[in-house]
Amino acid sequence: MLVNMNEVLYPAKKNKYGVGLFNAVSMELARGIIQAAEQTGSPVIMGTAEVLLPYCPLEEVSYYLIPMAKKARVPIVAHLDHGLKKETCIKALELGFTSIMYDCSTDSYEDNVRKVREMADIAHSYGATIEGELGHVGGVEGGTGADQEEDPTKYYTDPEQAYDFVTRTKVDALAIAVGTAHGAYKLPPKLDFNRIETIANTVDVPLVLHGGSGLTDNDFRTAIEKGISKVNIFTDINIAAVEAEFRAFTDMNKGITDLIPAAVEAIRKAVVEKLELFNSCGRGLQQTPGEIDINDLVAKVTAEVLKHMGK
Repeated sequence: MLVNMNEVLYPAKKNKYGVGLFNAVSMELARGIIQAAEQTGSPVIMGTAEVLLPYCPLEEVSYYLIPMAKKARVPIVAHLDHGLKKETCIKALELGFTSIMYDCSTDSYEDNVRKVREMADIAHSYGATIEGELGHVGGVEGGTGADQEEDPTKYYTDPEQAYDFVTRTKVDALAIAVGTAHGAYKLPPKLDFNRIETIANTVDVPLVLHGGSGLTDNDFRTAIEKGISKVNIFTDINIAAVEAEFRAFTDMNKGITDLIPAAVEAIRKAVVEKLELFNSCGRGLQQTPGEIDINDLVAKVTAEVLKHMGK
């Protein structure tokens, strides 16, 4: 079922588990992610990022992603991650994406607030949700190496500023900088778990951890325990697919149809591992906030009829 971000992240925030965001810039990625979500009964967020659009344009992603999400047996969010331009975010909303991230984190603070607040009003008018970023997560989405040469702590999210940002922008989720980076890590990351906990206790929206690929299992568990509700993963599943295709390509008589099943299966297995780690298994089988409880509906209708009958 196709849902927006609030429908999966607020239950995650309340019950202390993580929901995975997995980029799906091909049918193989989408198939593997959905198979894993349905196998484990997990809600997931699927999408793409603006820097990944050269590999598969936004329109083409929407052609398969949104219909597949609608048909899925678990809640799935269609999300544009790291939208860098206003026009790209609006285009995603027009195409039917149920969630966007407008990343203005490299702008000045006031420009970040102003631009994200404007986009929040637009997204909400579509019934979609919006994620903002405060502080700056280093590296490049979909890249092969995270830039860890500088001192990352100067870009960390300030808890007091986070409260002001959330209040003024009306975002539905907040990506925070606490020591992660996009792409594969050159050095082991050191997450500021105390900062995660402080921000989680300061703002009332779910928190997002970008740059999840390459963290240890304990990093993930602790980050979720301290207040992270959404975890972004791409590098791990991207590499798993390629490694599986290399193993399947044993000679030149192979065709792409010999490689596709291997890639889908590798993606499925990699995503299942993450969903189990995030403790989201079975959570997608519960009623989401957007679903109708038929018994509750019948009771309400009956009560209204009796009221009008004067009983």
